[in-house]
Amino acid sequence: MIRELKTLIAVAQHGTFAAAGQHIGLTQAAVSAQMKRLEAALGVALFERSGRAAVLTKRGQETLQQAQALIALYGTLGAASAGQEAATRVNLGAIASIQRSLLPNVLAHFHRQFPECRSRVVPGLSLALMNQVDAGELDMAVIIRPPFSLHSDLRWQPLAHEPFRLLVRRRLTTDDWRALLTQQPFVRYDRASFGGRQVDRFLRDNHCHVRDVCEVDELDAIIQLVANGVGVALVPQPSALRRWPAGVRAIDLKEHTFHRDIG
Repeated sequence: MIRELKTLIAVAQHGTFAAAGQHIGLTQAAVSAQMKRLEAALGVALFERSGRAAVLTKRGQETLQQAQALIALYGTLGAASAGQEAATRVNLGAIASIQRSLLPNVLAHFHRQFPECRSRVVPGLSLALMNQVDAGELDMAVIIRPPFSLHSDLRWQPLAHEPFRLLVRRRLTTDDWRALLTQQPFVRYDRASFGGRQVDRFLRDNHCHVRDVCEVDELDAIIQLVANGVGVALVPQPSALRRWPAGVRAIDLKEHTFHRDIG
């Protein structure tokens, strides 16, 4: 119900199901389905069924005010009152590449500063982790910035701006990235991830037709596949990386470089 109430607030803010969906990362159909479930659960019609604009009925307006109050109250659940000790455990989501690079040092600093606290790290893909934060299952998550606006009650704190490189086996001497993408087998960054969608968009925008040989989400696995001669790959250069493994080299995409934002 909390998710449906948040979506109702987004629809009221943005005026249509489609616009609300763009801002919270749902399709128009998903927004419509959530609103139908909410109407069925409450037993009232929330919207006027005419035209494309989402016009609230009188009961819908009353429900919106109640939803805003409930969501504000929901956000305070579990919060420590004045003089009460801080929470003892922080639930943190993190994509795999961050768990191996930035996260250990950050957690070490956190536990030195707050020795009374415990932490729990939950792995996952960016979209799933973001949804867990939105649902209140995680306190925060380190993810790739999504290609859509975050829900109004989520806040983005930038941590890293990582350029994508074309990773090839070291014995391939040419720096012509277009030719390499066209002629060599392609190890694809999983399209279910935000980073993989960026790669897919780059290939489309630059009219690069690749021959997929493998699709993987783990960056370390992609790098090893390239080193073993399976193919070439477009991967982000982690901010904590000092040097690429000996068997590969990274080609700069120059003015075509795109980035993934971590936060």
